[in-house]
Amino acid sequence: MIKNIKTPTIKTGSHKVMLLKVFMDQIMHGAPVDLSFRSLSRLTDAWTEIPCSSLRPLKKNSERKYLSCSLRLSNNSITDLCDLHQTVCHFLAEPSHLAWLDLSFNKLSHIEQVLCELPGLRVLYLHGNSIYTLSEVDRLGVLPHLHSITLHGNPIEAYKTYRNRVISALPQLKTMDFGGVTQQERVLAKLWHQSNTRCRNSRKSLH
Repeated sequence: MIKNIKTPTIKTGSHKVMLLKVFMDQIMHGAPVDLSFRSLSRLTDAWTEIPCSSLRPLKKNSERKYLSCSLRLSNNSITDLCDLHQTVCHFLAEPSHLAWLDLSFNKLSHIEQVLCELPGLRVLYLHGNSIYTLSEVDRLGVLPHLHSITLHGNPIEAYKTYRNRVISALPQLKTMDFGGVTQQERVLAKLWHQSNTRCRNSRKSLH
């Protein structure tokens, strides 16, 4: 079962441990609705597609909706998420239970507000896109169960404050970019946030 899950190469032992936790989430949530590698440019294009089959067969309810908590839309050419809610409802029997969403290797340039409307989301893959506004990560802070995110391979990764900003905005994270978030990183992110807040307040007082 685990052999069927594609994994990136991880060099350090601690990273392997943390990535294993992500694998366990995938297994726990059942077979994903997999719509990867379909050359989709819009989410609505996925509605006529049949998900890839795997060793874990996808089950459906009486309304022909999939009994899954995971949705893969990676390696396409999707540019925006304006139809994400409708797409999730189209495929999943319980849209509010979506826990794992893979949007990696698309052409997304923003972390859109619609992602904040997925209250059960635990794992979010956004690596390999074109996201360039680091502050948009803050939006995801409203997701109470989000514990794993990937954002590497986006322009925002070039910012010196990249990792501090993400961990500060999402303090509940356990893994980021397939690596574990350490206690030291949490402390540094908190200190960075406090320093950044003081600087902003000082600038405001000058005006």
